[in-house]
Amino acid sequence: MTKTRLRPQIFNLPVEKMRDGYYSDTYFNRARRILDLDGYHPRMRMQVFQRSAAVLCGIDEALAIVRLCSGHSDAAGTWHDGWGELRVSALFDGDTIEPYETVMTIEGDYSLYAHLETCYLGVLSRRTRIATNARAIVAAADGKQVLFFPARFDHHLVQTGDGYAAYISGALGVSTDANAEWWGARGMGTVPHALIAAYGGDTVLATKKFADCATDDVHVIALVDFDNDCVTTSLNVSRALGRRLWGVRLDTSGTLVDRSIWNEMGTFKPTGVIPQLVWNVRRALDGEGFQYVKIVVSGGFSPERIREFERDRVPVDAYAVGSAFFAHSGRYDFTADIVALERDGAWHECHKVGRPERPNPRLQLVADL
Repeated sequence: MTKTRLRPQIFNLPVEKMRDGYYSDTYFNRARRILDLDGYHPRMRMQVFQRSAAVLCGIDEALAIVRLCSGHSDAAGTWHDGWGELRVSALFDGDTIEPYETVMTIEGDYSLYAHLETCYLGVLSRRTRIATNARAIVAAADGKQVLFFPARFDHHLVQTGDGYAAYISGALGVSTDANAEWWGARGMGTVPHALIAAYGGDTVLATKKFADCATDDVHVIALVDFDNDCVTTSLNVSRALGRRLWGVRLDTSGTLVDRSIWNEMGTFKPTGVIPQLVWNVRRALDGEGFQYVKIVVSGGFSPERIREFERDRVPVDAYAVGSAFFAHSGRYDFTADIVALERDGAWHECHKVGRPERPNPRLQLVADL
């Protein structure tokens, strides 16, 4: 399968500010200025890596930064593009990488790209963390659909890149249109608690109104914990909507015990969305012929908790996951080091102690983007 890259324009980068070094650590801007004032333009090779086993993401965004923002301004303030004077090689978004594996190299006049290091390392670190956590969650789900629903837990400006990072790791459903922008999809979701409250706590009525306004391609998923009686509510919306109902979502608070669990308590922790609750809903739906209604679970699901559900064959069809995409353990901080300097037409080793060049045969030369 031929791997492709996202076009630089899709990222809507603040190009002028990046060219000016607005988002860059000051010492990189000073380094560029010193080289320019000195009239010194050394050709150098930069090597980028991080220290953990990970799922790489942010490469296309990093390449866009170099493609659109490398270069220099002349005395009149006119910008001169530097991309054509650089040689850039990189892995692809979605690649599995090893600790210390080189993921990108940049060769050329260092003053053309010195100011960009902060920006491209930042996007690589953020996107790789989300992609790696997403891959762990998707693997734990063992083929079940994973929905990326953490938008409310972070700043809105990170939604688009984070959604893409989850997407390339196999999380196929996202909650906002911004999450899905880079691959041309749309956000999805369920009937929210607020809409149910707007209709006086009537989940069936709220779900009907939702279905009436939704196009045929939208999955109608009822949130069924408003009355803390997921079994009864699931049956009621299934009876009312029939085949128009795609699924029900169980989102019982971790401080509550669903009504269907009350007579079963004694040998397990009864609060929240637990296996016994899922089984109670599944059996009730199947008992009335609603085998086609899927069950989505949410509320504090981590890779460990998902693995427990899958190990015990709990009849879940999809996992809606939120903060675990951010909170799962692991650090994926990228570093860039100069490893070689060109003199007299030949490359010479030049690096800080302990950071030698690590050539990677998997890198591919990046053609014009």
